[in-house]
Amino acid sequence: MPHTLVEIWQANAGGRYVHVRDQHPAPLDPNFTGAGRALTDADGRYRFVTIKPGAYPWRNHHNAWRPAHIHFSLFGPSFLSRVITQMYFPGDPLFQYDPIFQSVTDERARERLVSRFDLATTEPEWALGYQFDIVLRGRSATPLEEPHDH
Repeated sequence: MPHTLVEIWQANAGGRYVHVRDQHPAPLDPNFTGAGRALTDADGRYRFVTIKPGAYPWRNHHNAWRPAHIHFSLFGPSFLSRVITQMYFPGDPLFQYDPIFQSVTDERARERLVSRFDLATTEPEWALGYQFDIVLRGRSATPLEEPHDH
């Protein structure tokens, strides 16, 4: 979608969010806010430069860890029209243990939540590049989180 607000939020490399409710003892980085916003261009493309988030414990069952992921929100004409999803990284060994990832029962749909490493997007000697296409409709739609009250 052209000219659409995309927002991300994520844990830092140690697996900790910059949020008062995150009590994980991993260190905080004073130079990392854990969030960003960008507008898509005329072709619906966007770009974020960030760190790869770390996995983190979340105590919903014994020895539970969330795989590395980045949360995405896309906003429609107002903040009331918002969709949310998560992007994961290829080959994460925690996929099979994560109830959120596994809650998407269609394996092909789960695969659409995993970004693609892309050498052309990679910045030489600086940053690895990943591609993540968010598809809103049709057979190839990206799984979205169900709306819920806060």
